[in-house]
Amino acid sequence: MTDSIMSKAATMEIPINSNGDTGTLPEDDSLEQAAKLQWSLDEKVGSSRGTRDLQQVMVSGPNLNETSIVSGGYGGTAEGIIPTSSIKGSGMHHSSSSASMAADEASRGVAVEKLETVKKWGLNTYKCTKQMISERFGRGSRTVDMELEAQIEVLRDTKRKYESVLRLARALTNHFYNMVQTQHALGDTFADLSQKSPELRDEFGYNAETQKLLCKNGETLLGAINFFVSSINTLVNKTMEDTLMTIKMYESARLEFDAYRSDLEELSLGPKDAVAMARIDAAQQQYQIQKDKYERLRSDVIIKLKFLEENKVKVMHKQLLLFHNAISAYFAGNQQQLEQTLKQFNIKLKPPGDDKPSWLEEQ
Repeated sequence: MTDSIMSKAATMEIPINSNGDTGTLPEDDSLEQAAKLQWSLDEKVGSSRGTRDLQQVMVSGPNLNETSIVSGGYGGTAEGIIPTSSIKGSGMHHSSSSASMAADEASRGVAVEKLETVKKWGLNTYKCTKQMISERFGRGSRTVDMELEAQIEVLRDTKRKYESVLRLARALTNHFYNMVQTQHALGDTFADLSQKSPELRDEFGYNAETQKLLCKNGETLLGAINFFVSSINTLVNKTMEDTLMTIKMYESARLEFDAYRSDLEELSLGPKDAVAMARIDAAQQQYQIQKDKYERLRSDVIIKLKFLEENKVKVMHKQLLLFHNAISAYFAGNQQQLEQTLKQFNIKLKPPGDDKPSWLEEQ
């Protein structure tokens, strides 16, 4: 309809006078009328279309997926149109960036925590090294518990002596085991010769029986000595070693305690301004922490030394009695007493050949 009206307006007759000139109509008057008519029709069509769009929105609601934001006002070009889908995408990008920022903050917090741990460790190591050097050169003071230090020194000396007993007992076991194996081979050789030498059958037979009896008693004594060695090894390398580990922790705590005590004494002799008082308060807190740790480990060492002494006396009383009775019965040739000694201490002998390595271990 609008196109037909425009075509009519464009082809309107222009009156011409008898001289061939145009009429006296004002210049472009017909075009202005056609433009006004076009504008009024466009306004009516636009208003009716806007009415239909408004009715559609009120009935079905706005379609946000097709909504656009126009920049530049009414009649702006398409360059200013921003689709809402891009806004949604930017929202998702913002949420992902927020998650990555949270992850960065968490990792940064872990890094800061590790840095603080390393810083504290370095400061503590510096203080302890300084205290140790001062004590070694006689310039620093150290906390000394004379009674406890004497007990610790006795324990270390006892451990050295028991290690010597353990080493000698193992050597005796190895030598005696070789002797028993030699007696067993000698008895088999005598028995074989008694079969092949008729004129010396009785003599070889007596010696074969003697060697077999000695071999049997030797295996019984080996069982007693192995039990003795195993008990001494447990006492020295487990029970005493555990106590010595606690003593090492106690000595380390003592060094830290003296280091922070010396630091607190140095700060107390300095100025008393606000910064210095804050440092003194922090040093006082660290001093109290180290003091509590030192006292706790000192108490642990005292208790362990007491129980270790009781356990050592009980174990060694039993093991020394076993060793004495077994050795005496063996060299006295009293097989019955030797077997009774093993029963008294609940020692079970391994079956013959059970101590030999398997073919897998020999490979």
